[in-house]
Amino acid sequence: MVDIAALLADLADESATLDRMVAGRPETDWARPTPADGWTVGHQIAHLAWTDNLALLAATDPDGFAAELALAAEDPAHFVDRAAARSLAPPAELMVRWRTGRAALAGVLAAAPPDDRLPWLGTTMKPAAMATARLMETWAHGLDVAEALGVPHPPTGRLRHIAFLGVRTLGHSFAAHGRTPPAEPVRVELEAPGGGRWEYGPPDAANRLVGPALDFCLLVTQRRHRADLALVATGPVADEWLNVAQAFAGPPGTGRAPAKVAT
Repeated sequence: MVDIAALLADLADESATLDRMVAGRPETDWARPTPADGWTVGHQIAHLAWTDNLALLAATDPDGFAAELALAAEDPAHFVDRAAARSLAPPAELMVRWRTGRAALAGVLAAAPPDDRLPWLGTTMKPAAMATARLMETWAHGLDVAEALGVPHPPTGRLRHIAFLGVRTLGHSFAAHGRTPPAEPVRVELEAPGGGRWEYGPPDAANRLVGPALDFCLLVTQRRHRADLALVATGPVADEWLNVAQAFAGPPGTGRAPAKVAT
């Protein structure tokens, strides 16, 4: 049984880490481009505020959530980009909206029956899964912001939630890219930040994926290309997974290009 209180505490800590990065910065910093094509720091925070509100609608306002889905269906390839642009506002307004929205969502998820199925983009999720997805998004977009601002974003034990979600979404990753989800299991062995190992899947599986937990989280959030990660895949399913992995719902992401080789 997932401890939703502990999970939400980790989500709050991850949000606070990003909050400290951007709070009080001048508008010129909010206008800095991030590694996400066409997105500034402001777009990143606007996106998080928007998706927190979307999750809140999913939990409290089915009609409002359905209306958002209808908008997504009109332009699925650009819906997220357009929503981020539409949600932009002056930094102070964005901060209030993001802080208020994430607090409201946390309260709703804490009070929701644990087996409730909340609608989402092409799927449904229990409250704990929704909280895990919000933590994943907050970390990934926080990484983009940190790179844009040139500040550190060291890995923490909170990555275990993202790693777990990355493993759980193996089948979705294949399906999102138009491929048949594999029947064969994959053994995943990850080196945790600060020591120790996180292990998933049967120990005797023919397909294996081994490497740092940080690199796996970068892979499944599509923040790095497989060529730039120290992940070792054994077996055809594990190898193909490195090409299609995504822990987020919705259509396939575009991912990131390999880092340029210095000449």
